[in-house]
Formats: sequence, C-alpha cells, structure tokens
Amino acid sequence: MIYLAEPNLTGNERKYLNECIDTTFVSTVGDFVNRFEMDVAEKSGARCATAVSSGTDGLHMALKACGVERDELVCIPAFTFIASANAVAHCGAEPWLIDISDESWTMNPEMLEEELEAKTRVKDGRIFHRENGKRVAAIMPVYTMGMPADMDKLRKIADRYHLPLVADAAAAIGSKYKGKNIGELADATVFSFNGNKTITCGGGGAVVSGNEKIISLAKHMATTARVGMEYDHDMVGYNYRMTNLQAAVGCAQLERLEEFIEKKQYINDYYKKHLEGIPGIKFFPETEWAKSACWFSGVVLDNTKDVREVCEQLAAKGIQTRPFWKPVYMQRPYKDAEKSSINVTEKMWKHILTLPSSTGLTEIQLESIICALREIL
Repeated sequence: MIYLAEPNLTGNERKYLNECIDTTFVSTVGDFVNRFEMDVAEKSGARCATAVSSGTDGLHMALKACGVERDELVCIPAFTFIASANAVAHCGAEPWLIDISDESWTMNPEMLEEELEAKTRVKDGRIFHRENGKRVAAIMPVYTMGMPADMDKLRKIADRYHLPLVADAAAAIGSKYKGKNIGELADATVFSFNGNKTITCGGGGAVVSGNEKIISLAKHMATTARVGMEYDHDMVGYNYRMTNLQAAVGCAQLERLEEFIEKKQYINDYYKKHLEGIPGIKFFPETEWAKSACWFSGVVLDNTKDVREVCEQLAAKGIQTRPFWKPVYMQRPYKDAEKSSINVTEKMWKHILTLPSSTGLTEIQLESIICALREIL
C-alpha cells in the first residue's frame, strides 16, 4: 500500500531519542524542548515560540492569550478541520463561520468584512453581534493545505475592529507569504506536528509570535500556571507541555524542513504535470501572494465523479487516498453556529481528492499513482 501521509524518520530521530533515554529526560523538561522552541521560531521567522502537546492545544492557548473568553465569538472559516472550532469551544466561546475564497480555499476577507459590517455594532470600543449580543473576540484564518490566507487584507480588517488575529497554520510551516516566512503575520500563529504533518513530533504543536507577552502567557497557562518552585498557581492552567521525547523527534525533523518542503512541492508539480488534460478535474489553488507548503496535493473532481468511489478503486490498486474535510457547519456540535452564506464551501468540499504526499515517495510510486488515477478517470 502506498499510504497517504507517512512520516519520514530517516534523519537524526533515533539518535536524539537515544539521548533522551540515556539522560532520562523524557518528560516536559529537557534540552530538546528548549532547542525545539528556538528552532521553530527561527524556521518560521518569529521572535519566540512555546511548544505544546498538540496543535489544538496551541490554538486554545493562543486564543486565550489573545483575550478570548467564555460566551464570545471567534471568526473562523467554514471549511476547516474541526479542531479549529474545537479550540474556540475550549475557550467557552463560539465559532462564527465565514465562507472561503475560491482562489485560495482560505477565509474570504470580503465576506468577513460584509458580515462584520452588517451584523455587528461597536460599544465602548468593542464589537458585538447585533442579534445575540456576544462580543466578537478574534479572527482566526486557517492556512488550508499549507496555503497562507490573504493576511494583508485580514490584518486591515482586524486592525479596523481592534481584533487580535490568530492564524491556524497547522500544516503550513515552511510556506511563504509574499516571499517571507509566516511566523509574524498574525498576533499568534499555531503549528501542528501530528504524525501526518510535513514536520512531525508524533504529536505536538507550537505557538509562535513576535509578541513576547503572548508567548509568555501561553506558556504559563500551558504549564499549569505554576508560579515558582512551590505548588502555587495563579490562574486556571492546563497540562499542555510538549515532552522532551517529542521535541527530540521534532528537532531532527526541522533539520530537514527545506528538503521536505522542496519534495512536497515537487510532488504537487508532478501530479499537475502528469494529470493535466484529464477532463473533469482541477487542481488545488495557487495564489499570487503565497507559496504553499503543499501539505497535501491532489485533485478536484467534477460532478460526474464520486470521490469515495475513486478512493475505493485506488485502494484496490494499493493506493490510499481520501476525501477531505467535511465543513464545520455540518458537524453536530456546530450545526447551529452563526455563519455567513457558504456558497463556495458548499460547492467544492465534496469534490476534493487528496493523493499520497509523503516526502519519502519514490519516482516509481508516483508513476504508479498517476497510471492508476488516469486509468480510473
């Protein structure tokens, strides 16, 4: 079986894990945790970072550190993995779902602005939803497939309404926005290092920022809000710290970030080159403002083809593929969430087919995927 996303663990992972075992530093304290935080900040172009136990936990801490509280609203895209909405809910807040743009599959700035103008009012310098009275507390775009959102436009909207901007960049480490690294485009940016990500720790996440106060507060809350060496805690905290074992794997992975991103982009280009011209398919979007990290590559099928049937046919040929995210408003916990019109999301979500995108794919495997898919389509 050619799997959809296999981790590439052919670097220094084993060596660094053995160091953890030899030194007995396997929990949340150790040299690799400190090194990993510095490496993530450097690789993403951010001033500082804190490592946490998952991308979802990172989003939770970033939102809390930016002031999101219970019974408030956070604007997120309607098309995203449910973890984005869950992190909002973990704050006791609610997601306000905004449609995506056709050109990037990320939050549509024009739609966001229309929603805020039509449905909110300003009181005492803060913005509230007219109907439910809830304060709008933050804007959280998602970098879909590793593609940064149109952050200059979103920043203007955030500044106009005095809202913090938190980026869910779960799969986007290594991407570029207007030629620059993405670590300081938002007030806080969050990465995931789950097993299927380009850079993995097996699990884990990180919050990065140019604002040291945000990172300091996020790290404090993620470390049970402990003060000093005694068992004193000054606020409700969370046990969200990354372990030294995870960080050891992450350090080895980050040493090869540029190599992995180059391979991901090669895979994306390979699929486009060899599948171009097949009737009834399109490719994942590219934008003028960003260079995607190409976490996943694949195709968009037209209405004449069923994605699940194609997945079954490819699986029979030893190739694992998968449909992509079901929108947030279709998930049971968020079926009643506030939302904009969702025409773009509704039009395209059923038609996305993700193809194997592991950095360890060989030319022979890529050829066999192309041959199988051409035969089926």
